[in-house]
Amino acid sequence: MLYGICNLSIVPLRAEESNQSEMTSQLLFGEAFEVIEKQKEWSKIRLTFDNYEGFIDNKQYTEITEDFYLKLKTEKQYFSGEMIDFITNNKNELTTIPLGANLPFYNAGKLQINSELYIYEGAVLSEEKSKNKIAQTAFNYLNTPFLWGGKTPFGIDCSGFTQMVYKLCGYKLLRDANQQATQGEVLSFIEESEAGDLAFFDNEEGEIIHVGIILSDYHIIHAHGKVRIDTLDHSGIFNAELQKHTHKLRIIKKMI
Repeated sequence: MLYGICNLSIVPLRAEESNQSEMTSQLLFGEAFEVIEKQKEWSKIRLTFDNYEGFIDNKQYTEITEDFYLKLKTEKQYFSGEMIDFITNNKNELTTIPLGANLPFYNAGKLQINSELYIYEGAVLSEEKSKNKIAQTAFNYLNTPFLWGGKTPFGIDCSGFTQMVYKLCGYKLLRDANQQATQGEVLSFIEESEAGDLAFFDNEEGEIIHVGIILSDYHIIHAHGKVRIDTLDHSGIFNAELQKHTHKLRIIKKMI
């Protein structure tokens, strides 16, 4: 088995081995993965964090040894807490990193990929946070434009948004909304929910296609056009600007 790690700021994960293929997700700096199949220009990979699979350009990652990979899996996880920042290597070259980027083997401002050492002087996140911090963390992404497959403050989709907010608070969610809906504990009514719980929404075929984070006082923050705050009721999400419901409520789940 081959292993790799993202050593660039933000790298697209694609549905097929082509730059024209749909971007299904993104890798942020420091994210590790298994290489399922390596071809001439593309590799099919499985991300360590959530087991999500897709194709990545071979020019946009670096291979790591099995020993490095296994140590990385067991090490305490550290993430960048800055909206955007940079790291420097021993050649004094800069690499930008976004909010939620991984910091492999972080220790006292230093991190490492293979034999290359980096310096990072920004805020670091590493601990599980209390549930009441989830909504507060979500506000960091307010007004971020919607981007299918996105996971950063410069473009994010609905499930990327919920996954990243939970990640920054120290919890793991799967990547897609329908996958996240298999996690957690079902709540019967909105009245039972707390800020930080997740609400899921379906289409006419009954497929879960959207997710958002419940706030207090019957509001929800979610990525729809942009990360925005709307009203939540028993029917779904009500958009006051459009004066209509935009999403049909399917289920509410308590994740922590």
